Amino acid sequence: MGSEPPRSEEITFTRGPLRFRAIDSGPADGEAVVLLHGFPQRTSSWDEVAPRLHAAGFRTLVLDQRGYCATARPRGRRAYRLPELVGDVIALLDSADLPAAHVVGHDWGAAVAWGAAAAHPDRVRSLTAVSVPHPAAFLRAMIVSDQLLRSWYIGLFQLPWLPERLLTSRGNRPERALAGMGMTPEMIGRFRTEMVAAGAVPGGLGWYRAVPFASPKKATARVRVPTTFVWSDHDPALGRGGAERTAHYVDADYRFVEMSGVSHWIPEERPDELAREIIARAGS
Repeated sequence: MGSEPPRSEEITFTRGPLRFRAIDSGPADGEAVVLLHGFPQRTSSWDEVAPRLHAAGFRTLVLDQRGYCATARPRGRRAYRLPELVGDVIALLDSADLPAAHVVGHDWGAAVAWGAAAAHPDRVRSLTAVSVPHPAAFLRAMIVSDQLLRSWYIGLFQLPWLPERLLTSRGNRPERALAGMGMTPEMIGRFRTEMVAAGAVPGGLGWYRAVPFASPKKATARVRVPTTFVWSDHDPALGRGGAERTAHYVDADYRFVEMSGVSHWIPEERPDELAREIIARAGS
């Protein structure tokens, strides 16, 4: 007799007029870990990490975030401000009857995770941020390091319609750009299916276009929950300056993990190591 397949189900919940989906997997009685994807990806970016957490006894909830989920794509840049994105995570916890959870985010998901930990420390048991440093450290690095040059695309993404056209064009321009960021052909194929064909590119860009409306006080608030920050030294978008300054903005147990020879896409390139760090942080 074969073993039963791992538990996995899609859950939905509403926040205002928006309807979200999340993948709830692993042991139903395990400690909950919320996994937040970045741009330009969706829930599949955690496919290699989640099973490793399940094997360690953790339950995972992988959120298909605002702008990506087909039934949660509001119009207007202000709809993608950080407090709204954080509110979606809290709504997920409420819908799952979870008073708190361990929160893990990669790329833009890390920015949301930082925001959730700062604004709702009672709902975040621990934080593991991947690739993106604390927002205050990131802003400081823009001034004193090469981070401004690395972040040139943020300015490009403020333009109307042009970024959508570039990212969804039929030629190989998007593929070249994503390959230059370290994406594999398989990851680029998922981008074509899950982002372009699914119509999620405009919503994902909405996160960047809401940056001018960010509240400096909320964006740079200190974090007071146990935190691990995982950064890779071959990330073309995020330099060492912000990574090394992040410790200054965490008033709790803190661990900095540097992965050598890894690009921006840590969950896909080093799922074993990342899962170990998440488990170590959650178990602490």
